Amino acid sequence: MIWFVQTFRSYPELALFLTLALGFWLGKLRIGQFELGSVTGTLLAGILIGQMRIEIDSQMRSFFFLMFLFAVGYGVGPQFVRGLKKDGIPQLIFSVSQCGVSLAVAYLLARVLGYDLGQAAGVFAGSHTVTAAMGVAVDSIAGLALPISEKEFALKHLPVAYAVTYIFGTAGAAWFLSSIGPKILGVNLPAECQKMEMNTNNSDGDSGFLSLAERFDLRAYRLENERLHGKTIGEFEILFGQARVFVECMRRKGSVVHFNLSTVLERGDILGVMARREMHLNNSLDIGPEVADPDLLDVTVEVLEVVVINKEVAGITLKELAWSPLGRSQTRGVFLRKLVRGGIEIPISEDVVIDRGDVFQLIGSKGNLDRVASYLGYADRPTEMTDMIFVGSGIVIGGLLGAITLRVNNFPLQLSTSVGALLAGLIFGWLRSVKRTFGRIPAPALWILQNLGLTAFIAALGISVGPSFVVGIKESGVNMFVAGIFASTLPLIFGILMGKYVFKFHPAITLGATAGAQTSSASLAMIQNAANSKVPAMGYSVPYAVANILLTLWGAVIVWLLS
Repeated sequence: MIWFVQTFRSYPELALFLTLALGFWLGKLRIGQFELGSVTGTLLAGILIGQMRIEIDSQMRSFFFLMFLFAVGYGVGPQFVRGLKKDGIPQLIFSVSQCGVSLAVAYLLARVLGYDLGQAAGVFAGSHTVTAAMGVAVDSIAGLALPISEKEFALKHLPVAYAVTYIFGTAGAAWFLSSIGPKILGVNLPAECQKMEMNTNNSDGDSGFLSLAERFDLRAYRLENERLHGKTIGEFEILFGQARVFVECMRRKGSVVHFNLSTVLERGDILGVMARREMHLNNSLDIGPEVADPDLLDVTVEVLEVVVINKEVAGITLKELAWSPLGRSQTRGVFLRKLVRGGIEIPISEDVVIDRGDVFQLIGSKGNLDRVASYLGYADRPTEMTDMIFVGSGIVIGGLLGAITLRVNNFPLQLSTSVGALLAGLIFGWLRSVKRTFGRIPAPALWILQNLGLTAFIAALGISVGPSFVVGIKESGVNMFVAGIFASTLPLIFGILMGKYVFKFHPAITLGATAGAQTSSASLAMIQNAANSKVPAMGYSVPYAVANILLTLWGAVIVWLLS
């Protein structure tokens, strides 16, 4: 045992990796429906391993934290900018208001209970599960013109307060929003979601670009209907109104031929037609007899994710995209399976407004998918390459700007390098959503930047404060836990009431927006489970993006207010 302790003290990087391994294992442990999560698990593992009194270089913490913050900004950049647009303003104001209340409640609790800087910042970060706020607060405290002993005292208390309040901030907030939230709103949440889904999908025909591919079949017919002779393929396809019918392949005089929308149909043509399954079954197409032609129907179907960057498409609804003359010609033969915004899948309906940065999961033949991808924006095909020039320069630029100190009435004001990296990530992430020729960070690489960056920072912090953690828990554990309940729930109640009475959001969107302004993906999952619907996600993405930025900044603001 002595050899292990001495080895870890000599090679602290090994202690860091041990903490990560143990922390991710602890994070997977479940108590009922509650899961600790990798962040809390890593913090607890770091505190345990920190009992060996291992020295961790603070520069190592900073490296990982800057990496994490840039990735966070990169991920939410497109949705943050979307909140600045006209249709996103209500949710933007909602999120700013709830974030402001979150800061005010934490500040007042700190004043009333006499918390020091570290305790106040820890309660705020833990009760809102915003680990980035804790990191920013650490930087802010370290940069204050205070005696070293006072700063060390605050820095030791910060992770204690965070750990004590984080559990209710995660599980308690999720339970509150999914169980108590509908009662405050006075609604039957599943019924309200079902009603909204019926109102937005009440068309008798196919609702255009919105239909799942599983509802469609490709079948072959011999053209014998006299009224179709002499019509072009384009004219044939629009005969069926809003029901999407496409000629996918064609055989003429025994040979498979290429065609376009201007190709004129002739008697005896064999048409491979993609249409709704029920249209095939009830012979609504009225083309002629169905025939067996496996060679003709041997069409390779692919699934492709496409990122929307076309500014002519951004801002219109899915219905407008599907049925405008240009949209109909550009999206023919392709069907939408999933719509992801800010990493969250949102329900598909004809009234959904398309945003830059939205990811469409499409299904169709390769030729059709290539055409649609070039029209909408960018085919997000799998790749292993990350633009490290983009990542490295972004962090440097943001950090340099954050390091600039301005003096207002002789009071030094500085964003800090961590906040600078966050804001740089936000701007660079938005630029990437507009111009997809640079700055690519594949999803697995972004996961590494975010999760490894955050958990490695937490591991290093936990190891550093481990020896003083137990003492801190004994001093203020129960009282601080109760304070965390108030810090978590009061902003949630405010958000629910504001969504209902001020903004008059749909109940499910109110709960989704409230969860977003708390940056709580666990809450969104439980709300959707309680609603048996994905409708709450429609209110989540913009508040989540805004809150990710503001709540992180509040980590520095609360330190400044109390100092």
